[in-house]
Amino acid sequence: MSDSPSEYDIVIIGAGPAGLCFAGSLRDTTLRIAIVERLDAIRLADPPYDGREIALTHGSARLLRELAIWQHLPAEGVSTLRSARVLNGNATEGLELTPGHGALGQLGYLVSNHLIRRAAYDVVREQPGVTVLAHTAVTALHTDQNAGYVTLSDGRSLEARLIVAADSRFSETRRAMGVAARHHDFGRTMLVCCMQHEIPHGHVAVEWFGHRQTLALLPMNGDRSSVVLTLPHAEIERLRRLPAGRFEQDMQRRLLGRLGRMTLAGERFAYPLVAVYPERFTTTRYAVIGDAAVGMHPVTAHGFNFGLRSQDTLARLISAAWHDGRDIGAAPLLRAYDSEHRRA
Repeated sequence: MSDSPSEYDIVIIGAGPAGLCFAGSLRDTTLRIAIVERLDAIRLADPPYDGREIALTHGSARLLRELAIWQHLPAEGVSTLRSARVLNGNATEGLELTPGHGALGQLGYLVSNHLIRRAAYDVVREQPGVTVLAHTAVTALHTDQNAGYVTLSDGRSLEARLIVAADSRFSETRRAMGVAARHHDFGRTMLVCCMQHEIPHGHVAVEWFGHRQTLALLPMNGDRSSVVLTLPHAEIERLRRLPAGRFEQDMQRRLLGRLGRMTLAGERFAYPLVAVYPERFTTTRYAVIGDAAVGMHPVTAHGFNFGLRSQDTLARLISAAWHDGRDIGAAPLLRAYDSEHRRA
């Protein structure tokens, strides 16, 4: 193997939705892009269900359509979010959130995370100029005024004009680049699962701030909902270990029977609640997008939407620079991205 590094214009670290969409957003250029991802090609092409249902705004749906990713989503996997209701305590009525004029009669859409990832990969892997380096990790990373330099776990070296990290809110490359970030551990864990229920949801999302618990009900197609329960970690682990029948009874009790009889439809997943906010989104020839830029609390359901916006912002600046013949990794461009995304 040659010791000389493989040269690209951009190296993207992380092939999640943010990283893949960022590559797709640069399809109108001839930039040479490498995407480095720990997962192997089989799991990238067919990612397993992870319990996460993504609430997409109309703006996010528009971006996914522009990238031709939306067209790869199965129709049965896209559920309508007609409205939302926020409840407090044991109240049956609360704050109602309804679409405004021109909002297509709905607040947005609900799509499983794994379906978005699969569709994004299907589109981007066929994009000219994009190379996906699957089943490999970054072992070393540094930049200077001229380029960024990446060493991979298989011994290969990459060189690029810009390094873009989309490797989660716990980004290892962000730390390697010396970019500090504030972490806030909420001391809670989120349990997510799909449940069938006998009372229809009417495609209304519910956020319920109950006594000693927070519950979200996200309407899926059919009489099914993605149930999101937030509790201290020990309680979540106890619920994960309960036999299905006892778990179903517990959930009916927690929901005060408002959806009638409930049946568990799949696995139970748990995610710790930690918010992350870096001191900066860029440094020399390096930028963060997606959750690596801002890791939000899921209560607003906007983490994915905001991550999608970050890649769009950076891609627009890079595309304009490329068309003008300017340096795509120059400090003024990166400062503009940092400023715009921070204001957002």
